[in-house]
Amino acid sequence: MAISERVLRYLGSTKNIVGCCLALLGLLAHFLGLAGTFWPLVVVALYGVGALLAPRDHVRLTISHAEVETQALRADLDTLLRRVAGRFPGDVHAAVDTLAEVLRGVLDRAEQLTSSPDQLHVVSQTIRQYLPASLEAYANLPRGYALTRGKGRERSAHEELLAQLALLDSQLRKVAEAVHRGDEQELRDQGRFLRDRFGGSELDLD
Repeated sequence: MAISERVLRYLGSTKNIVGCCLALLGLLAHFLGLAGTFWPLVVVALYGVGALLAPRDHVRLTISHAEVETQALRADLDTLLRRVAGRFPGDVHAAVDTLAEVLRGVLDRAEQLTSSPDQLHVVSQTIRQYLPASLEAYANLPRGYALTRGKGRERSAHEELLAQLALLDSQLRKVAEAVHRGDEQELRDQGRFLRDRFGGSELDLD
């Protein structure tokens, strides 16, 4: 493991967070005139106490099937974005970036996404088939031809690509909405459990 990765992991650890909280209490004591002239030592000592006494973060080595699937899709999406960088007009890149943002948001909900085969299929095919096929077909056209309307054509190849990207965006947002509804349902279920267990809740969504 690289040193920088170890440092970043420690900065986000429970030990560092607890130590920082106690160190802040030491600073507050200094500002209130309670720590005396040795306040820097007090701050350091409080940080050390917090870091020593705080429980270690649990190590999580197991990776769920959902994470494996979405990690592979995320890697394929990143590869696709690297390949298309600089190859298309600005409005196409903007539309692709918007699509990628929606896709990443959905992929972050691994468990909810993989629990629905239909939604997972749409996301997977968009990353591995639909989006690459549309971009590849456009990229193989002469630039002048792509930007002009031929005789008898309602729109140019450029306009056709933007329309296809808009259609993909529309369908992916439906997937994202369904995934987030799953998150909301989990919150509702938790609310029902808490009400049954402890009574009313201010987080009631019904």
